[in-house]
Amino acid sequence: MARRISSSQIRSRLRQAQAKMRQAQAKRKQAINKCNQAVRTYNAKARAHNARVRANRDRLKRELQKLARTSSKPQYVTFRTSVETFQRSYSVLENRAEAEIYDDRYDRFLDLSEREAANSASVMNALEGEVPENENDESPPASEIDHILDAISQDVHDRWHGALFALSPQNPDAARHFCTSARELLTEILERFARDEDVKSVLPDCEVTQQGKPTRRAKIRFFLHKQGVSDDAVTDFVEKDMENVVQLFRVFNDGTHGSSGRFEHSQLLAIRARVEGAVSFLWGIITGDAFAPA
Repeated sequence: MARRISSSQIRSRLRQAQAKMRQAQAKRKQAINKCNQAVRTYNAKARAHNARVRANRDRLKRELQKLARTSSKPQYVTFRTSVETFQRSYSVLENRAEAEIYDDRYDRFLDLSEREAANSASVMNALEGEVPENENDESPPASEIDHILDAISQDVHDRWHGALFALSPQNPDAARHFCTSARELLTEILERFARDEDVKSVLPDCEVTQQGKPTRRAKIRFFLHKQGVSDDAVTDFVEKDMENVVQLFRVFNDGTHGSSGRFEHSQLLAIRARVEGAVSFLWGIITGDAFAPA
């Protein structure tokens, strides 16, 4: 005998079915909204990334155009050669990227590499007397590498900010002070995060100095190896980047800059940006941020 269902039970079941339908519709709407938000977020990031890439590319193009129309002053011939060698290294990297040799995980590295190439050309142009694009800046920007300094030690942080404080056109000792601190910072990073024994353990056949210590290139290979990168063009670019900064230190130390033996304010800002950019670039490789999704 079939079970009889009262009208109130029918209405109750109908309400339950309607409630379940509304819940399903709400979940579906929520899923659609979440999907749309993800698409909007992705598109916004893509637009920001593309805008940054275009800005980097346009800036590099402008700096190279400036570089092409100037002839080097005698005291800067060696540094200009280093800049041109570095730009050729970047061209190799760019050509490989255009040939789609690198996958998406290299996007940020390539973005940062383009910035490094632009910074290198920019500081050369500033030394040659070209007006930097940041000439109208009223005051030096905050240091972009404080988070890196904090990760190393308070002493390194304090010494760096002391060097920035001394980086003034009125300070005849600015070059030596800043150069010493910048060199110490790069050395500290290489020695602390690529210890000789660790490099030799991971790369037993690495290049070594006459004293048997892993070379700077070997330490760079060590950092890249930890990120799963073994591309020679990438290694060469990072090595040329560090070498270009070292050559900049030699410009600082030779004592031939400027008629009064001092750098102009705009030149000091360009030099500072070059060093801080290189430190930030190297740190991104060490931490893996340079190979993280853009």
